[in-house]
Formats: sequence, C-alpha cells, structure tokens
Amino acid sequence: MTLLAAAIWVEFAKTRRARVPWFLAGAFSLIPLVGGMFMLILKNPEQARALGLLGAKAQLAAVSADWPGYLLFLAEGLGVGGLVLFTFLTAWVVGREFADRTVRTILALPTPRRAVVVAKLLVIGAWCAAAAAWATLLGLAVGAVIGLPGWSTDLAIETIWRIALAVAIGVVLQSTTAFVASVGRGYLPPLGWAVATMALAQILRALGWAAWFPWAVPALVVAPPDPTAEAASLASFVVVGVTALAGLAASVAWWQRADQTG
Repeated sequence: MTLLAAAIWVEFAKTRRARVPWFLAGAFSLIPLVGGMFMLILKNPEQARALGLLGAKAQLAAVSADWPGYLLFLAEGLGVGGLVLFTFLTAWVVGREFADRTVRTILALPTPRRAVVVAKLLVIGAWCAAAAAWATLLGLAVGAVIGLPGWSTDLAIETIWRIALAVAIGVVLQSTTAFVASVGRGYLPPLGWAVATMALAQILRALGWAAWFPWAVPALVVAPPDPTAEAASLASFVVVGVTALAGLAASVAWWQRADQTG
C-alpha cells in the first residue's frame, strides 16, 4: 500500500466513524423531501390549507407541480445548497485536526504532508459525491411516488448532468476551504469563508458578473435555460479550475511549511 493510499484509508476510517458525513447525507435528503412537499401543496393547495400545511397568506415559488418544476427545484437545491454543505464538511475534516490537537501527530508522521492534504480532499469529494448521488436518486423516487405529470427522460438526464457538474465544481472548490481552515487553524474561519463567498456570489450575480466568480458558477449551471440571463461559459470553468488548483497548491504549501506548534 502506498503512503497516499494509506492516508486515504485513514481519512476514510475517521470520517466513516464520525457523525458529520452522515449529517451531510441527511441534510441533502431534506432537499428532495422539501421539494416533494412543495409539489404536493401545489397540486392540492386547498387541501394543504385545510390540513394546516399552508397558511392563508403563504406564497410558494413560481414553479409548476410537474416534473419540470420539481427537477428545477431539485437541481437548484442540490447545486447551490450543496456548495454550502460541502464547505461545512471540509471545515470539519480539516479544522478538527486543530480543535482536537491531532495536527501535531499528523505533522510528525513520516507520511508526506502533501499526501495528507490530497487524501483529505479526495475523501471529502467522495462523501460529497455520494451524498449528492443519494439525494438525486431520492428525489427521483419522491417524484415518482407523488405521481407528478410531465415526465421526460431527456429532461431527467439533462438535470442529472447539471447536478453532477455543479457538484463537481463545489467539490474542487473545497481546496480553497481547506486552505482557509488550515491557515485559520479551526472550524470558524472556513464557515465565515462560506458565508462570505455565497454572499458575494449573490451580489455579483445581481450585477451580471457571476460567470467570473467561481462560487457563483454552480448556480448558473443549474439555472433554467434563458437567453436573456447570464450563463456559465468556458471562461467560467477555466476560472473554477485555476481557483481550485491555486487552493490545492496553497494548502499543500501551508502544510509543507507548518511547524508542530498547531
């Protein structure tokens, strides 16, 4: 077994025995379940009010109670919400080493420090991908159980592709979160980083510059086709790739130079 494979195995064992990754899967599960509830309410608004599920002055999003509307909700929820949830997982995987004061032991091991960083990011990516895949399958099952009209295999495949692309972007951007958690030596700095990037993404999207901001690209990827709206371009994916590589390089450089006083 190579040192990288050993590091991956250790990181996987630590996360598998912890609760945070399972909370991630649970949080992802809420997205299709909430979407299904909205679809039920939209299909039977009067019955929903009679059951107390919908207030007299409540207003739901302007989506239709069919597969196109539900798949749009699912894509936006998983694509945008996933980016936030991924950050929480990364903050825990990296930040816990400082909170639990295990970073000294890690730095003293003969395992190359770059292997530790890569192993953490690969395990984070695997958990994120698994949670997103589970939520997508759950979403399709919920829609089928509800009996939504307007099913389209082509639309479903396109939606799954958009979700996968948005999730992949969210995963690779975790290299920057890992760097912030490393420099900040804990949980709080990366959580603040998540809030700041998402807020800035909303601002830049309103200004029409979202395609050039990596953390806004997932929202553009899962957005419904609209020739009048801003869309992700090849340059957007180049910016995402450059940012992810920069985050990885910065994280590796920090761990390579870190002393044992963490």
